[in-house]
Amino acid sequence: MKTMDAIMTRRSIRAFENTPVSEEQIKTLLEAAMNAPSAGDGRPWRFVVTTDRAKLDALADAVDEGNAMFKQAQAAILICLDESLEGFKGFGPQDCSCAAQNLQLAAHELGLGTVWIAIINVPPRVAGCRKVLGVSENLIPFALFPLGVPGEQLEPEFRYDESRVQRV
Repeated sequence: MKTMDAIMTRRSIRAFENTPVSEEQIKTLLEAAMNAPSAGDGRPWRFVVTTDRAKLDALADAVDEGNAMFKQAQAAILICLDESLEGFKGFGPQDCSCAAQNLQLAAHELGLGTVWIAIINVPPRVAGCRKVLGVSENLIPFALFPLGVPGEQLEPEFRYDESRVQRV
């Protein structure tokens, strides 16, 4: 898949088939995420991965008010911020965002679906990730990605809006 095709056709998927996500696919997603740019090459990210059905089901209640997508997902990857590794203080959230976008685009290329669930700065979600996934206090849960073969097909959207561009 060409880069622009991936960018223009990637959609947030919230329904999944009952088809396992392979360890090879997970490794590819992690490789893509870890190849993201980061300020000062700090790479202040850590990843928590689960394919455990009980943990995925528990995430539904602990993080997203019982959302069925976690009960359908076949895996989940949590990106955490390790501030001690920031190349430049305060740039960690941007670095983790770059990793997150790479992960989503790689998932799309592999025929997997996912959606970005914001965790950072949402105390109940942070607590839920810590409880269910055993995230240590030195890491900040940043964003959670349920994964699976898409159980829905969403049409691409063209979102370019010239009114949001200031030309100087």
